[in-house]
Amino acid sequence: MIFIQLLFWALTFSGSALAWQSFLVKESVSVIPRGWTTSSRAPPDHLLRLQIGLRQADPTSLYDALANISDPRHVQYGQHLEKEQVEALVRPHPDASESIEAWLSHHGIPAGSVSRNGAGDWLSIEVPVHKAEHMLDAEYRIFEHEDGSSIVRCSSWSLPADLYEHVEFIQPTTMFARLKPQRSFVHSVSPGIVLANPIDCSHYVTPDCIKELYGIGSYRPNSSAPNHLGIAGYLESYANVNDTTFFYQEFAPKAFADDFTFSVELINNGFNDQSEMAASLEGNLDVQYGGSLSFPIPNTYYSTGGSPPFNPSSGTPQNTNEPYAEFLSYILNKSNSELPTVLSTSYGDEEQTVPYSYAVSVCNLFAQLGARGVSVLFSSGDGGVGDGKGPGQDSLTCISIDGNYTPMFLPFFPATCPYVTAVGATSGVPETAASFSGGGFSNYFSRPYWQEGAVNAYTPQIPSSYSGFYNASGRAYPDVSAQGDNFIIRQSGNLTTGFGTSCSAPTLSSIIALLNDFLMARGKAPLGFLNPWLYIIGSTGFNDIVTGTNPGCGKNGFSAAVGWDPITGVGTPNVTRLMSLLSLSL
Repeated sequence: MIFIQLLFWALTFSGSALAWQSFLVKESVSVIPRGWTTSSRAPPDHLLRLQIGLRQADPTSLYDALANISDPRHVQYGQHLEKEQVEALVRPHPDASESIEAWLSHHGIPAGSVSRNGAGDWLSIEVPVHKAEHMLDAEYRIFEHEDGSSIVRCSSWSLPADLYEHVEFIQPTTMFARLKPQRSFVHSVSPGIVLANPIDCSHYVTPDCIKELYGIGSYRPNSSAPNHLGIAGYLESYANVNDTTFFYQEFAPKAFADDFTFSVELINNGFNDQSEMAASLEGNLDVQYGGSLSFPIPNTYYSTGGSPPFNPSSGTPQNTNEPYAEFLSYILNKSNSELPTVLSTSYGDEEQTVPYSYAVSVCNLFAQLGARGVSVLFSSGDGGVGDGKGPGQDSLTCISIDGNYTPMFLPFFPATCPYVTAVGATSGVPETAASFSGGGFSNYFSRPYWQEGAVNAYTPQIPSSYSGFYNASGRAYPDVSAQGDNFIIRQSGNLTTGFGTSCSAPTLSSIIALLNDFLMARGKAPLGFLNPWLYIIGSTGFNDIVTGTNPGCGKNGFSAAVGWDPITGVGTPNVTRLMSLLSLSL
């Protein structure tokens, strides 16, 4: 009898072990994205912080709830969900949780060392390269970029057959995206510059000219309302308090008189170095315009850490650099009362360099924020329809990385996620579409119902020669736009000008914060996920931009036109009209 029991246990253990050794390829890349080359094997003891996304039990339930909450025609419009309600919608199936636990246990990873988000669909573990290779049947190598940076990645990874259907993604594996701020270029101007007309955006952009151009006027929000503007910062992008104080003194005197400033929250060992030389143009730009335009609404700068790209000479440091996961896990763990009502982000990269599974999962997290009443805005990119190179210029960079080398425009993620509001750029007065303004059509995400009419009205104007360069049924972007050229910024004690959709995103985000204040002062909920309202009702509150193109990939790009277009979206905000429009629903 004892022999039979031992034999049964032995067979069971053997079968279980074999179950974790029968691999199926989960994800691979045929071509390493441009700019990267592979070198040596990664050091076996190099630490990786693996993010693991589990398949949700009912993938459509969140999106159905979000549609009801965000569609102004629905009876549930504005009835945002609480943290626990959203987590219940996205929880993984018990089979997925049990399978992942068994797999981790088989590889000797203690349950107590596994980090989980509130819903349990995102896990994080820290393992050395040699263990990750064994778990994923992968080979991690050092990949070097032409700018001199390096990362540790693999070109293919697999999962045991018993786990395959339960896991959506594991990163870092095949992700070569380089999260970077969207800013075209900068140049210094005289510290003692005198503006001929501070309310005229024709030459330089300041908070006063934005207020004049977009009809903000003297509107003063209520600082005690539960309204809050959040600004996401990554990759050692620091916002400097002294620079911001002096910027307010010169360009936002009311904020300066009230000693107004931004608060900082540090995430995943983030920093906010206040030494003069550590200040980043991106961080300063975001807080200076976010604060001056939305004053006195509280502003928070979220500085998310994560190891910089791998340095082969520095031993075996942790290699995280998947900051969206770290930031979103942190922010979604907050109660609704702690969340910002608007979140501005000016980072991203080519959509195709982000693995599809990871992009979909991150987009789902943005949808969760929207369901909880947060308006999530992203810059639309600075390369026009791709690389920013128009006719007559080398456009060999605009090709697919699926092994087919297909000529194509290069959509920009996360702007292509349907659950964020993508912000393009304009320039000058009268406003025209900025040539660098990113826009086009996603290859990953299908077109949502709420933008079908607006986009279908535009597509007959697309040159027939562009056929095959874009996905005619994809999510179209940007959704809106704002000034993005010649912004005056205080940087390391001097005045500088910045260009790019990095300027547009915090500008538009500040205006959404003002609109939230207008609603909340009248007992209404904040706007939350903007896009259905924007396309169904709100577009009449925007100034239509009808001139300009966004060249790239050897093409002229798309042309601005009457109505929505893939350079400026539905246009730039007219706050007076928007508040009148919102008043109709009160």
